[in-house]
Amino acid sequence: MSEALYRKYRPKKFADVIGQDHIVKVLEAEVKSGDISHAYLFAGTRGTGKTSVARIFASGIGTSKNDIYEIDAASNTSVDDIRALNESIFTLPFESKYKVYILDEVHMLSKSASNALLKTLEEPPTHVVFILATTETHKIPETVLSRCEVYTFKKPSQEILKKMVISLTKKEGYTIDDASAELIAILGDGSFRDAQGIVQKVLSYSKDKKVSEEEVRLVTGAPAVDLVHGVVSAIANKDLPSGLESVKKAVEQNIDMSVFLKLILHTTRAVLLIRFGAGHLVKDDFSEKEFEFVSGLALNPPAQTGADTFSSQTLVELLTAYERTTGAYIPQLPLELALVNLAK
Repeated sequence: MSEALYRKYRPKKFADVIGQDHIVKVLEAEVKSGDISHAYLFAGTRGTGKTSVARIFASGIGTSKNDIYEIDAASNTSVDDIRALNESIFTLPFESKYKVYILDEVHMLSKSASNALLKTLEEPPTHVVFILATTETHKIPETVLSRCEVYTFKKPSQEILKKMVISLTKKEGYTIDDASAELIAILGDGSFRDAQGIVQKVLSYSKDKKVSEEEVRLVTGAPAVDLVHGVVSAIANKDLPSGLESVKKAVEQNIDMSVFLKLILHTTRAVLLIRFGAGHLVKDDFSEKEFEFVSGLALNPPAQTGADTFSSQTLVELLTAYERTTGAYIPQLPLELALVNLAK
């Protein structure tokens, strides 16, 4: 696998794009009608397909590779960079009806650069189409937004990522079980590119053509399921010492606390959903053994703590801990504090 998987399996046409039907259908209609706007803004978190769709759309309106210009706004943030761009747009396309400029991470432009770009967006040549891409729409001036057709890309669900992981693995000549694919989907954190990156590392590490959950955990640094269950059981039993001991073991094993909390949240959410009769939403997300565990906690809560051990507040505490973990001086401290609060 010399080529990165996210490049190898990058969507080449609209039919290849997964999970963005609300955008693809509109853009396909524009391509068909020929009613093309002069500026578009593609917004969404990393790895959701913004640049890929921009390339597909550019190709769809008949623009050749020689007339598509991709610019990283994060590296070309100055007003001089945008002025140079503004000068270049007035030259005619080499061999196409349109010249398409794809500006990635456009929110990184300086204020003066944004103002310079605005002037071009107000009165662009008829042969130019701008496609701006950003992960932080709120940082883009309203004056720029108002000149663009804005499309917001959705983060793919875990189910969509799981199916993509299984399909990708199969195309590469490997097999993967549901539990392993689900784990990669969780760790992919709503990003096709991140999930594909994990698959690449796992396949490179795999000793045979069969990917196991243990291999995924070893490669990603994800904790063993017993550690996750240890914390969730401690919450159910209000057993603070046991919960803190599981956290200590995770630290000793150099487990990434953000990953640890992500899996704890995943499991705790399932307990809550099963308790309220929505177990069908998460049944396919777990192995048979894990689903038996979460079902047991949901339907047969510990007698000494009562049925209200898991509530929406449980998830709020854990979500807060997750948000505070990145950049924490002591990485495990937010989780430890959450366990203290939940044990009261």
